[in-house]
Amino acid sequence: MMQSYNSEKILVRYFSDVLDEIVVETLWTEIIDAEKGLYKIDNIPFYGPKFSCGDIVYAEYDNYEERLTFRKVVEPSGNSTIQIILIDENLDSQDLRDEFKDLGCESEGAGGNYFVMEIPFEKNYNEIFIKLTELENNGTIGFAEPVISDKHYSEKL
Repeated sequence: MMQSYNSEKILVRYFSDVLDEIVVETLWTEIIDAEKGLYKIDNIPFYGPKFSCGDIVYAEYDNYEERLTFRKVVEPSGNSTIQIILIDENLDSQDLRDEFKDLGCESEGAGGNYFVMEIPFEKNYNEIFIKLTELENNGTIGFAEPVISDKHYSEKL
């Protein structure tokens, strides 16, 4: 993510199924219309709020949080977010991330054995889902789909 004059950080507070607790995360956004409170999420959320990178969201200043705070998704991008945890300690997470990057999926690491991956709207999720499922079935990874677009959901059936 490249921060620029057209960037703004927003705060997101949500319950994470991954961590089983309330999480506060700050995400970079591209300013779409600050007066209307419209921002485009510009990085991949780590622990599973109900939106993805590329979604346009409404955010406003929150006196309690003392910063610009996420309120709702205005326009979904159609991108999906996948959470991956490495179970096989011999596997290098960067190697796996590179394999998925070759399939067109960007990812962001949150330390050692955990990363999140974006499935762009235009990608067919079927090939990626098959690979994820194979890795999970052989005990290499565990994965979750906190945000799966309707398009991607139908492609894996």
